Amino acid sequence: MPQFFRLAVAGRLIVPSCYQLLSIKIAANAPRFSTIASSQLLVGKRNYCKISVLQCDHVTKLSNRRSESCLTVNKFPGAITRPVSTMHMPPPLPENLLFRQLFDYQSYTYTYLLADQTTKEAILIDPVLELLNRDIHLLEDHGLTLKYAVNTHCHADHITSSGELKKKLPTCRSIISKASGAQADIYVKDGDAIEFGNLAIHVAATPGHTNGCVTYIMHHGNRPIMAFTGDALLIRGCGRTDFQEGDPRTLYNSVHEKILSLPEDTLLYPAHDYTGQTVTTVQEEKSFNPRLSKSQEDFIKIMKELNLPYPKAIDKALPANLVCGIVDLPPK
Repeated sequence: MPQFFRLAVAGRLIVPSCYQLLSIKIAANAPRFSTIASSQLLVGKRNYCKISVLQCDHVTKLSNRRSESCLTVNKFPGAITRPVSTMHMPPPLPENLLFRQLFDYQSYTYTYLLADQTTKEAILIDPVLELLNRDIHLLEDHGLTLKYAVNTHCHADHITSSGELKKKLPTCRSIISKASGAQADIYVKDGDAIEFGNLAIHVAATPGHTNGCVTYIMHHGNRPIMAFTGDALLIRGCGRTDFQEGDPRTLYNSVHEKILSLPEDTLLYPAHDYTGQTVTTVQEEKSFNPRLSKSQEDFIKIMKELNLPYPKAIDKALPANLVCGIVDLPPK
């Protein structure tokens, strides 16, 4: 007997992985679904699989409950095993937001430029000392005024350019959490807002990698749309917890309470990535993060057994970042 499944999202069919699609019939009163490409169809409840070949039957009028389109799927046990993540339409961004994601190939650090295109006020999140000139040139290209150099925590793998940015750009002030123990012009805590032009990011304390880790969350349309998670949450990973006041239980609670509790389509931008990925979502990390999708006790066990090497840049980076990245630069 054919099995019937409801089409929950326009253009996407999700069925249990014990089924293989052999044919599809589309309700005649659903013209927007009259042509469905194979790449839009997914199989599986947790490990989703794309269908590469699909034979479409003729359009047939089917009984229709609640004005939802019905799709006919023939039951056939089989394995289509190539996993892919589910996709959500990303939340809309503010029209006046200028957003750039920048990368440092030495420390695998992401720096983020956010600016109000109307007022031209900008902020940089986690700027890197060696790429000071790149960031200044980008600001100049867009005619922006840097208001704040913002850090998610006191980094141990690169030196922040916050101090040098303040020297070069008198409008710039540095920001970090008070709990970090580092020097800055402005200290923030959980619940604070950092405003630039008519935009703002909101501070969520997410300790566990370090005591001073914070996540910066941008809202639009009365809801969160993106979060800059620092080292608390990485794409399919998280920051280590074996140095710099790290604690796996604290990190687990922080991420689940302050980040993975956001709407599932919220975009998450980490401070680092080592595999070539750039962005993730709350839904993806809840489903696929090999550490943080586990129970708290399993997570603690995983983190305690990582046996990671001593950070190669910590002896240079950490003392410099405690004083806003002010160091004696080598002569050019």
